Amino acid sequence: MELWYTEEWTDEVRFSMKVKQHLFSQKSDFQQIDIFDSVEFGKILTIDGLMMANEKDEFIYHDMIVHPAMATNPGIKRVLVIGAGDGGTVRELTRYPGIEHIDMVEIDEVVTRACQEHLPITAGKLEDPRVTLIFADGLKFAQEAKAGTYDLIIVDSTDPVSVGAGLFTTAFYSDCYRILSDQGILVNQHESPYFEGFAKEMTRAHSKIATLFPVAAVYQAHIPTYPSGHWLFGFASKGLHPVKDVQVASWHQLGLTTQYYNTDLHVGAFALPTYVKEMLAHAKN
Repeated sequence: MELWYTEEWTDEVRFSMKVKQHLFSQKSDFQQIDIFDSVEFGKILTIDGLMMANEKDEFIYHDMIVHPAMATNPGIKRVLVIGAGDGGTVRELTRYPGIEHIDMVEIDEVVTRACQEHLPITAGKLEDPRVTLIFADGLKFAQEAKAGTYDLIIVDSTDPVSVGAGLFTTAFYSDCYRILSDQGILVNQHESPYFEGFAKEMTRAHSKIATLFPVAAVYQAHIPTYPSGHWLFGFASKGLHPVKDVQVASWHQLGLTTQYYNTDLHVGAFALPTYVKEMLAHAKN
């Protein structure tokens, strides 16, 4: 008998992959967490039946949620990561020697512990001495943090349902603005523009962020296992522009080797298709 994992992208569209083994399954206080070993994509992490990460293409997402901000300001020292329970975002951040401290606030400890056991490709750097793991509500953490504490905030959340819903609100984005430093940058996973449900959440998030931050841009990546494969990220800042201010020479001096990100792609990622630009313009207005 063959075992297949099937994800429902919309009511009419589904994405399936052949699975060798179901490695982990647990219903936490917050959500259903599963880890499968698949034929094509290696080990995959799903939450509430949605793909979060897999061994074959996780590097695309984690490269693109971290490196554009770090190339815009290689001097970032203090980072807050909200969500990111699989550890991949922290892994990429720890590659920067100039970063002094990373707070990773994840609401569900079960996710992180499962990934440490079954998905070390993403969770292998969570024990870096600069990393503080905090298993708590990211909303409350941001509310209580002191103003100007962080140079970079990365919101690596699930979709805006269940435990991730609060991370797409104006109140949360306002707290992020307050606790960022003068040149602070906010990066968030920004959903997809392709399917209607995802596009609606994308435009709603952008409209809220654009009212708060002087710089509010959106960039893209091709992630094959995310709905439609066309995925967006938000870049917001109190002052730095991701294209005008990118520090290409400084970033190359770090000598980092990446699988997806490069500084040519950095600029190109902000060149959006017309239909996406129109959706974002409509959201701002």
